[in-house]
Amino acid sequence: MQIIEVTDNNTRKAFLNVPHLIYKEDIHWICPLDQDIEQIFDPKKNPFFSHGVCTRWILKNDQGMAIGRVAAFINFKKADQYEVPTGGMGFFECINDQAAALLLFSTAETWLKAQKMEAMEGPINFGENDSFWGLLVEGFSPPSYGMNYHPPYYHKLFTVYGFETSYEQITNHLDITKPFPERFSKIANWVANKPGYTFEHFSKKNSEKYVNDLMEIYNDAWKDFKNFVPIKKETLMESFKKMETIMDEQLIWFAYVNGEPASFLVTIPDANQMIKGFQGKLGLVQKLIFVYKRWKGVSRMRAIVMGTKTAYQKHGLESALFITLGKYVLPLNQYKELEMSWVGDFNDKMLAIHEATGATFGKRHQTLRKVF
Repeated sequence: MQIIEVTDNNTRKAFLNVPHLIYKEDIHWICPLDQDIEQIFDPKKNPFFSHGVCTRWILKNDQGMAIGRVAAFINFKKADQYEVPTGGMGFFECINDQAAALLLFSTAETWLKAQKMEAMEGPINFGENDSFWGLLVEGFSPPSYGMNYHPPYYHKLFTVYGFETSYEQITNHLDITKPFPERFSKIANWVANKPGYTFEHFSKKNSEKYVNDLMEIYNDAWKDFKNFVPIKKETLMESFKKMETIMDEQLIWFAYVNGEPASFLVTIPDANQMIKGFQGKLGLVQKLIFVYKRWKGVSRMRAIVMGTKTAYQKHGLESALFITLGKYVLPLNQYKELEMSWVGDFNDKMLAIHEATGATFGKRHQTLRKVF
């Protein structure tokens, strides 16, 4: 077997093609768009290169076939916030062969050691954690856009190498066709009608205002969590730019208390229902199909991220946001499911909100860690 660094068009193409070998018999897998993967490794398009480094490899067998891939990266703003300097590993794909996996993992480890790292987390993204984050270990159903999907045997490949679970990521599913539990609705409507409480949906015309509001809320809401790094405006602007083609402004809501940004909920239509069958490509034919499917509408939404300032976390604003979203969504008679992904097992408050809505368990991912 031979490890080859991705440096040219041929190796980039091989890197993108590896998953097609792994999942060729898997009816649930939906191939991410090639352009979405390549943007992560493009210094001109990924703002994380301004404070990080990244590289990637493919693994070929003795017959010259690409049978695996992996990437390693360091976010210098986050690396030193752990007990020991920690880098990242992601975009791992591999045949069911422990020796092949060992070679991929050890290549990433060797590179990270050379960069003075003493541990690695994976599989994670060289970017924000709303996409391509975590190892799927339960709930092997079709993934929503941006969510990792893996074969069940990957977990053994990771643990045999020495990875241990750092935390679990829980995704819950909400049946939109069923009413919210009575208690949840009663509280949510009471909060929504309180004096001084107002709700606004995102507007592309005023995108900078809402990006600023989201950044203010997010950085306050998550400041007390371990290894938190404040999100930057340029990162958010880039994220919203990527969402433009599938965005519905009235699926993204903000709550204000006497004019102060207090809480938000970012939801998008599930683009995977639009790109299913594209096999990662987005040529002219696929774009026409995409436009048609976007016009026709999809049946699933994905709640990417939610946050509430610490001062308002017991005010019921999250419930009010779900009710407000529902007032727009339900009359459409289009969406059947809301995927709420993902919440760390350490976030008891958000998991309690999911339970209160009547959501049921959907998937479990793990963020794993290997200390060198």
